[in-house]
Amino acid sequence: MGKLNIQIVPVTAFQQNCTLIWDADTNTGVVIDPGGDVGKIRKAIEDSGIKVEAIWLTHGHIDHAGGAMDLKDALGIDIIGPHEADIPLLSQLEKQAQMFGLDDEVRNVTPDRWLTSGETLSIGEHDFTVSHCPGHAPGHVVFYNEANGFAHVGDVLFAGSIGRTDLPGGDHETLLNSIRTVLMEWPDEVQFMCGHGAPSTIGQERASNPFLT
Repeated sequence: MGKLNIQIVPVTAFQQNCTLIWDADTNTGVVIDPGGDVGKIRKAIEDSGIKVEAIWLTHGHIDHAGGAMDLKDALGIDIIGPHEADIPLLSQLEKQAQMFGLDDEVRNVTPDRWLTSGETLSIGEHDFTVSHCPGHAPGHVVFYNEANGFAHVGDVLFAGSIGRTDLPGGDHETLLNSIRTVLMEWPDEVQFMCGHGAPSTIGQERASNPFLT
């Protein structure tokens, strides 16, 4: 089994982490949360020589899903995720873009497949378990690769912080429950990538994140 390679492509004025993850042996991979700046994402894909097989969405906010339809059309691939509870968010992206004064590359997103807890997605021979973790967004999902001790948690948990809950569909207690019942069940050594900022480990957050201690 080849190792997983990971590259962060910061996109949009929100400086969101669009993440490329690929199998080093087969060079097949996915793009997680292409929020915008699709030209920049495509250049990163070309430069790394990845054969992108799918787009995975953690949730339906504009900074994570805004470029998904354009990237889907450019690469001829499916959009997978999030959970269908984010239909209201994904169907309002264009309206949101107008409110924020963002460019017109943002399009409403219709995923090819919704996700639910317990499903498995794969990158090469690397299996990722899907968990539905509402609170930041109603349909937020996270991806956990147990074999490599690696996860992508979107905007659920950050280094030293947690996701915002003051946006439509957000709920603070629901988010804390998602973190406690899903992420905090993982071993301390699990490294996670998030939607903004630097990566961290579950152990580091368990020990020092002010929202969890």
